[in-house]
Order: sequence, then structure tokens, then C-alpha cells
Amino acid sequence: MYDLIIVGAGPGGYVAAERAGALGKKVLIVEKGALGGVCLNCGCIPTKTLLTSAKHYAYAKKGGDFGVEIPEVTFHLDKVIDRKDGVVKKLNAGVAFLMKHAKAEVAQGEATFLGGTKIEVNGTTYEGKNLMIATGSSPAMPPIAGVNLPHVMTSTELLNLREQPKNLVVIGGGVIGLEFASFFSTIGTEVHVVEMVDEILPMMDSEMSRMVRRSLNNVTFHLGAKVEKITETAVTYTDSKGTTEVAADTILMAVGRTPNSQGLEAVGVTMNKGWVEVNEKMETSVPHVYAIGDITGKSLLAHSASRMGEVAVATMFGDGRDTMRYHAIPWALYTLPEAAGCGMTETEARETGREVKIGASQMKSNGRFLAESTAKDGGMCKVVVDANTDVILGVHMIGGVCSEMIHAAAVIIEGEFRAKDIRETVFPHPAVAEVIREACFALK
Repeated sequence: MYDLIIVGAGPGGYVAAERAGALGKKVLIVEKGALGGVCLNCGCIPTKTLLTSAKHYAYAKKGGDFGVEIPEVTFHLDKVIDRKDGVVKKLNAGVAFLMKHAKAEVAQGEATFLGGTKIEVNGTTYEGKNLMIATGSSPAMPPIAGVNLPHVMTSTELLNLREQPKNLVVIGGGVIGLEFASFFSTIGTEVHVVEMVDEILPMMDSEMSRMVRRSLNNVTFHLGAKVEKITETAVTYTDSKGTTEVAADTILMAVGRTPNSQGLEAVGVTMNKGWVEVNEKMETSVPHVYAIGDITGKSLLAHSASRMGEVAVATMFGDGRDTMRYHAIPWALYTLPEAAGCGMTETEARETGREVKIGASQMKSNGRFLAESTAKDGGMCKVVVDANTDVILGVHMIGGVCSEMIHAAAVIIEGEFRAKDIRETVFPHPAVAEVIREACFALK
């Protein structure tokens, strides 16, 4: 009998196993693929590895702006893929070490749910005092004519492409689609993004979404466009102007995710369109059965899954006071340039009936940003503040190293800091992060 059985060894599952192991609990974690799940193997880590190579390539080509002349710059996609594979392999080993250190038993294979807290893996039945469902999600494939053609790929297949496409059409203007669009357009592929709604990145502040789109000037965007069919050589879509055909030798389908909920009927948990319903303690409708990560449909981010795993373990083995909160979860877009956000957008804040103040600071006014950028680079930090309480509700930015600064916004929002508190805090100088403080001085 295990104290906890975890199905899925992604960033939610393996973090939960590590936390439970640290409490001395007997843990079994089951994974049908490689340890680390989608994030480590075909998501967050490999895409960032590819984007880093593309950024080095772009920086090298702009070396003259910094007084560094490089006669010839070439990009070798096959070597970049090899490096990506090496990074993933090293991190796979790292997760395996974490499980060993936590004394968590690893079962490699596909779990069959038997009801309650029992599962079967490779013909062996296991039972736990608690069961955690961390089965994640998969790329959605909409019912479009031609979607099953061999050159139509998900992010998983595109990550292993060793021959650079001449024409790439990305269907979907979300984070995954835009990161691949940024990567391939940076290395010279002609890239088109076809998005059904009127703007990319719907979760982002609308002003920032427009700035991101305009900054990706090597990408052609088709907004308000519905894909009608895919052929061997093109994508056909309709918009307000009529029907248009875009040439493509490679197509990325990036229109969202679907829950990996196969077989969960046997457990009896309440589901909504395949997503498992949970409360703020990550409890399902079945006693001693928990769900975390993408499968809940709450927040499809790796760091959200990790925190959900911690909350679930604290609920099982702690004092039960820890809860999952979603109002201060940061997100980052690792395109060139980067963008990031945390908390409410200006629109969301106003829709709550609040009186809102907005402050903004341009990246070009920041000393370190200017020292490390070219004349064409730009960006902005925007803060959303409750006008009556002075509490910061949201922070949104584009440019610089946003992904490495947005955690400060999470702390600010989680701690309910006021703009006054940030103005009175000393930031290091020169640092790009000073734009957050300057935006608080620019409140209107």
C-alpha cells in the first residue's frame, strides 16, 4: 500500500512526488513516456532551447550595431536539434535523480484506472491511500479537411524537424504558435499565422498583444480568418475579404489542447468536457482522489501544475490550510522580443467595476536596456492599479528579459503590494527591472 500514487510524471507529478517523498511518504509515480512529461520533452524546455539558438543567430547578425563585425553567420538546424536533444536528455536524468532522492518508486508504462485509488500498470495492480491524476493534455486537432496530411504537424513533430521549411503556416495565434513563428521566421523561413479571432494572444493585455504582433515583423498575420481546408501545398482560409490560399510546405496546428482523460470514467470523478473538476485544494469529487495540472483545465502552465501538486500534497499530509490561487500566476512568451504578464489586464480590471489607474514606462528610457539593445529594439512595462486602494492588480511587459522579471509581479500581486510600496523600494541600477518601478511613478 502506497501513501500516494501519481499518474503522470510531468512538472506537476514529479514535483508532487518530490514533496511527498520529503515528508517520508511512500510514493509510486507512473509515466508512460519519458520523465518530465510534455514540458520537459516536447514543450517548455525544447522550445526555449531552439529559441535561444535563434536569438544567438539574430544577435550575431546584428553584431555590427555593437561594434562586433562577423563576416558570415550561418544557422545549422540539425546541430540545433542535437543540442536540444542533449538538454532534454540531461534534464530527464535530473528528474530520475530527484525521484531516487525522494525514494519515489517509478513505474514505466501506461496506467489503467480500476476505480477508487487502484490502478494497473503492465499487468500489476497497485493501490494507494491517495491517488493523484496528473495525466496532462495533448494538442487539439480540429476537424479540418486535410488535417491528417503528413506535412501537418503538432509542436511535438515540429521540434524534431531537421530540414528547414521554406513556407510555414501556423494555425493558431496563441503562445505555442507564436513561439514557433518567431523561431522559424528568425532563421529565414517565410511564416504566416492564421488566427480565427481578431487579435493574437487573447489572454494578454490588448495593447501589448498589438505590440507583440507588430514586433514580429518577419511574420505575416491573417486575423479573423477561418481555415477551410488544407492541401499538399497550401492552406485555404476565409475572412471578411473572401477566400485566400497561402502556400505552405509545412503546417503547425496550434489551436489549443485537449485533456488526457481516457479511462477516468472508472474512477468516477466529475468531469466537464473531459477536464477533471477540482476545488481549491485540488480535491476531486471522489474522496482521496486528486487532480493537478492541465487535466483540470484551470491553468495550462507547467509552473501552475507544480504548485497544484504542492497544494495537493499539503492537503493530503499537511494541516489542510494551503489552497491554490490563480490571480497571480505569471506567464511568459519567449519570442524575440519576449513578453510577459501577471494579474489582471486593464480590460479585466475595468470589467470588475473598479476605478483603475494605468502607469507605463518605455524600455528605451531604461539605461541597461538601451546599453544592451539596438536602435530598433523597444518595449514597455504597464501596471494596472486600483485607483481607490493603490493596490497593484496587474503587470504586463514586452521587451528585454521579461521572462526573468515577471516573477516580481507575481510577488507584488500575491502580496497585495501598493504602487506606493514599489516606489519606496530600492531596485538595483542599472537593471531592466527598474521599468516596473518607473511605471509606478508614471501612474495616471
